[in-house]
Amino acid sequence: MIPLSVAELIHVVRGEPHDIPESPPLITGPVVIDSRLVEPGSLFAALPGERVDGHDFAAAAVAAGAAVVLAARPVGVPAVVVDDVVVALSELARHTVRVLDPTVVALTGSAGKTSTKDLVAQVLERVGPTVFTPGSFNNEIGLPLTALRTEEATRYLVLEMGARGIGHIRHLTELTPPRVGLVLNVGTAHIGEFGGREAIAQAKGELVEALPPAAEGGVAILNADDPLVRAMAARTRARTVFFGESEDATIRAEHIRLTPQGRPSFRLTTPTGYADVTMRLYGEHHVSNALAAAAVAHEVGMSAEAIAETLAAAGPLSKWRMEVTERADGVTIVNDAYNANPDSMRAALRALAAMGETAKADGGRTWAVLGPMAELGDETFAEHDAVGRLAVRLNVNKLVSVGGQEAAWMDMGAKNEGSWGEESVHVSDARAAVELLRGELRPGDVVLVKASRSVGLEQVADALLAGDADGEVAAR
Repeated sequence: MIPLSVAELIHVVRGEPHDIPESPPLITGPVVIDSRLVEPGSLFAALPGERVDGHDFAAAAVAAGAAVVLAARPVGVPAVVVDDVVVALSELARHTVRVLDPTVVALTGSAGKTSTKDLVAQVLERVGPTVFTPGSFNNEIGLPLTALRTEEATRYLVLEMGARGIGHIRHLTELTPPRVGLVLNVGTAHIGEFGGREAIAQAKGELVEALPPAAEGGVAILNADDPLVRAMAARTRARTVFFGESEDATIRAEHIRLTPQGRPSFRLTTPTGYADVTMRLYGEHHVSNALAAAAVAHEVGMSAEAIAETLAAAGPLSKWRMEVTERADGVTIVNDAYNANPDSMRAALRALAAMGETAKADGGRTWAVLGPMAELGDETFAEHDAVGRLAVRLNVNKLVSVGGQEAAWMDMGAKNEGSWGEESVHVSDARAAVELLRGELRPGDVVLVKASRSVGLEQVADALLAGDADGEVAAR
């Protein structure tokens, strides 16, 4: 963030000073919402949380070096008091981006947002200083905090934008107006909240509607292989660039295959040339993510060879997303437990099946340890049933469905598709899953762990990697 005086902060957020000393220090450090992350010169934003209230930690933040606190009420230490701290953070982010004027690259989609954002950041870092969303900080709190990390040297600001309803992305684009907008896909994530894919498309398309006209440098990068995304070209004044496997895509993938390890390999074709890419990431779904990142890289002037080289070297930057770890005993754990929806679940199962080809040749087996997918509304039964059936069709050796009714539906889908004996089992919780796996895993096995974030199935992966003899899983 640009250095800011308390007087300037008061003006930007339209706040009231409380307990401000006669000569207050400059705000020169990061904006934080966790008092444990305070550095000298920080601005501490006191947010009410699910379990704790940030106002209770205001004094500790100032003692740790915070220049001032942004609060909704007086806290007994130097503070700027506002009606709504989240709104104030938004105004501060808007001010910072307007003053520093980085090129804002925003992206959205039903699946693959975070993985693609990580790829986009890694290709742009090759061109200039880049700030990007950490993890999936993609909402009305996370996005301003990311934008506030922008500095004078920052050339690119890469922002992941999530939505749980109509108008959410429009609001985020008003805070940090993008010049480049990237839409990955329209799937079934949060379909229970939106009510249908058409409503999801309406919400995601708010990103391209916010772009400046082509004459002012606006660029909409759209997935040519998704009809609902392709149709968004009619909703923008920006220049349109398509990516995908379609013949008319500007940035295209050809000769797609998976290596024996499950890594995608393809020929990247751009208007300025082509180059072959073999990625470090796992799963064919990363081809589309890579093409989206390649389209952004092409727009900033990178050659096909440079793009391919960067994509080949790129790794995962966000935790619990297809994290592949081989234990000392030869068991491979694939931790993809950060979140799940029907599209990402199918992609992960296909990646597991590809990785399993090598494992099975050496006597290993594939295990899919899957939990419920949230926010599917009327589609909940059908989607969980379909996941169970897909596991059987892909010849996954063992399906372990973890949780309540939704997990039981997955197990039932597998059995109805043709699973028998103990190929598909349903267990009540993560502890039971760990106990089962510890008793049956053997060298060469590959274990995928995936569920919606609220389920906390990363506990299974953590326990299997920790190697605790008693298989205990921390209670949530």
